[in-house]
Amino acid sequence: MKNFLETLVNMYKIEELRNRIGLTLWILLIYRFGAQIVLPGIDSLQLAQLGDRTGGGGLLGVLNMFTGGAFANASIFALGIMPYISASIVVQLMGIAIPYLQKLQKEGESGRKTLNQITRWLTIAICIVQAPAYLYGLSALGVPDSAFVLGRGPLFMISSVIILVTGTIFAMWLGEKITDKGIGNGISLLITVGIVASLPLSFAQEFVSRVSENNGGPMLILLELILWIVTIILSILLVMAVRQIPVQYARRTQGGANERNVFGSRQYIPLKVNASGVMPIIFAQAIMFAPAYVGGLFGDSDFGQWMQATFSDIFGLWYNVLFATLIIIFTYFYTAITVPTNKMADDLKRSGGFVPGVRPGNETSEFLDNVMSHITFPGSLFLAGLAVLPAIVVKLIGMQQGWALFYGGTSLLIMVGVAIDTIQQVNSYLLNRHYDGLMKTGTNRKANV
Repeated sequence: MKNFLETLVNMYKIEELRNRIGLTLWILLIYRFGAQIVLPGIDSLQLAQLGDRTGGGGLLGVLNMFTGGAFANASIFALGIMPYISASIVVQLMGIAIPYLQKLQKEGESGRKTLNQITRWLTIAICIVQAPAYLYGLSALGVPDSAFVLGRGPLFMISSVIILVTGTIFAMWLGEKITDKGIGNGISLLITVGIVASLPLSFAQEFVSRVSENNGGPMLILLELILWIVTIILSILLVMAVRQIPVQYARRTQGGANERNVFGSRQYIPLKVNASGVMPIIFAQAIMFAPAYVGGLFGDSDFGQWMQATFSDIFGLWYNVLFATLIIIFTYFYTAITVPTNKMADDLKRSGGFVPGVRPGNETSEFLDNVMSHITFPGSLFLAGLAVLPAIVVKLIGMQQGWALFYGGTSLLIMVGVAIDTIQQVNSYLLNRHYDGLMKTGTNRKANV
């Protein structure tokens, strides 16, 4: 505990890090405050049934959790950040088939800025479609007509659509500000804060269910907490696991006061088992809203009812089979676009490095790609297994659905991944200033002068 407090003091000593953390916390506070602001023209006192419909563990519950409760509050942030995630998926998928987007991906910083601008405009287009659907769907979700104080005329609909679109764009801007000026990945942090906001209530409901209803008692609660900790540890191991590829350098120049050539220097290329991080989970979760929506387009037909019933139950068999399949696919896809094996091989060749037993150039690129394919497969299976774990514990031990969402699955993996990424960024600031990181002692390091 003393070392941890010393580390916090060291974090406070670094002005840039202190300012970045402060800005991040302020932005997260603004986002949480906005999630409580109800759309003008809606009586917040009559949204109780909407809260009940989204308070469980169904598909609506997942959507409400991703928006930090803004969906159930009919808030100005009711659409959350998911339209931006959906737009990012579409742009990255189109990048495979459209030469113009492929060209932008290779243009470095300028191309990235153009792709970001395309993603923003596509986000607005998606919001313009989703906002009216959300407003018209409020009645079907239990909001009475009397809750619409000014009625649902053109004035209310147009103004509310503008506010919802603006809310999503503002949330997207907040996330980008965290990424640029704060600590961590802004979009992922916004999602994580929304998830964490519902954690205390979900655990309280599980505790009451086990204790007051004599459904296992405190002992079962203790076992659930132990298993939860084990799941967290497994998630951390998945995020941190790497495969080290040995690299031999024929000759390298070692800097310093006495510059000299070093022959036969050996280093390692760390290839992460889960190089895609939490993005496959986020991508797959965004896609999983589509089947139930498609089923709704078929109305009361047998196929439409089957689609809605099957893919609205996030603890059902076919939902989780499709969810796991999408996670595996997106893991390979995102790894392929984020781990440029061709560039890694070219960089090695230019710096005089080579993988022992493998020729520099194309053979090295093929070797690295083959290794990534082999380590990504078990990583994707493990990721998919953790993602469907909530459905397993609900069916096997009758866990409350709200609490089960934190028992592996999307919520836990996102929280663990974002927490590790944020801690690593904080550690980089501490280590650059000759302090130990959060995962080590808080004593000062001596600078190498």
